[in-house]
Amino acid sequence: MEASRVSQCRDVYLDPPLQKEQSRMTTFTELPLSAALQQKLAAAQFITLTPIQERAIQPALEGKDVIGTAQTGTGKTLAFLIPVIEMLRQEPSAQASALVLLPTRELAMQVHEQYEQLRTKGMPKAALVIGGVSEKAQIQGLRAGSSLIIATPGRLQDLTDRKFADLRQIKMLVLDEADRMLDMGFLPAIRRILALLPKSRQTLCFSATLEQSVAGLVHEYMRDPVRVALGSVLKPAESVALKAYEVRPGEKLDVLRQLLYAEKGQTLIFTRTKRGAQRLAQELARDGFAATMIHGDRSQSQRNGALSGFQEGRFQVLVATDIASRGLHCDDVAHVINYDLPKMAEDFIHRVGRTGRAGLTGRATTLASGVEVVELRNIERTLKLRIERMQMDPSGAAQPKRFVQNTLASRTLTALPGEVFV
Repeated sequence: MEASRVSQCRDVYLDPPLQKEQSRMTTFTELPLSAALQQKLAAAQFITLTPIQERAIQPALEGKDVIGTAQTGTGKTLAFLIPVIEMLRQEPSAQASALVLLPTRELAMQVHEQYEQLRTKGMPKAALVIGGVSEKAQIQGLRAGSSLIIATPGRLQDLTDRKFADLRQIKMLVLDEADRMLDMGFLPAIRRILALLPKSRQTLCFSATLEQSVAGLVHEYMRDPVRVALGSVLKPAESVALKAYEVRPGEKLDVLRQLLYAEKGQTLIFTRTKRGAQRLAQELARDGFAATMIHGDRSQSQRNGALSGFQEGRFQVLVATDIASRGLHCDDVAHVINYDLPKMAEDFIHRVGRTGRAGLTGRATTLASGVEVVELRNIERTLKLRIERMQMDPSGAAQPKRFVQNTLASRTLTALPGEVFV
């Protein structure tokens, strides 16, 4: 199905393989960018290109449509912001000429912040259009004539329906985290928005996966796109060490505490429910950990404060639902812990992708009890992963399961195919 829908894509930037004789850029200074943008990149200490940036930016600068699929945390934001900034610089306009659509408020705000960091002298501020906050300032920003709109689909559709946003002069469209937007039910809003755009525009689409729904968008709304596909998007980055503890339900919190006591860096903990995130964050705070939380019932100001506090190091622990599995960009997360397993195997990839970013190494630990033990093994089989089983010894130190006797659970584990416990 997927192959038939995207067969028109020109897979000329696929990895692997690449032609050995093909010259490859490795730094931003090698890109044909304006001197002003080069200075901004250098000031922000962006030096080395990631693979997705190396292969996506050049065709985008040439005006081609691009569909990019890559693992999370690979630098996709710069891969589309740089072509957007160069287009806006070369073709200044008092009307909106570039549009970036994203699934969550947090992700939209972080892209907006990145744009403001790289915006060169004389370029207008971007209009940020998101739900959950007052629309007054957003309407003022649109009326001020910003040439770039960064938006979530629901709020932008509402404002276009009420004639507050004019999209008739859009030259470049970016769909970021396209699969996530479709998972969240934004397809009708996206279609209504895209119907307002000129057909002659350039479109850049970035997605962690190229499922049938995303392939349908590519087939319908993109013109002979260059496809940039890097590695497997259904596996965690190799820089992330995967470990798991199979424990009794009453032991989860004790194991989590021991992991946090041993952790020197910042830790992101995922729960399945909003109530679970609230309870766990409060429990950890009572234990003396600098903990905060993000979930759907918190106000936007509360979510902003928790995220900025975590990014700035004022909180060691951030407890979150899957609202943060894609919408959180923080390069300093040392450890991701799945306190509850995700509902879908794909969400496991996005969760653990919050660590090991920007070329750094990271750790991802999963705590499984009861029926979650079976769910974890199903995730391993679906994603073709082997997650090392660990346990705590009496001193609280983590040890590989094959080296120590099980002190947390006395039951015998059923081995996976080809797995032997010594």
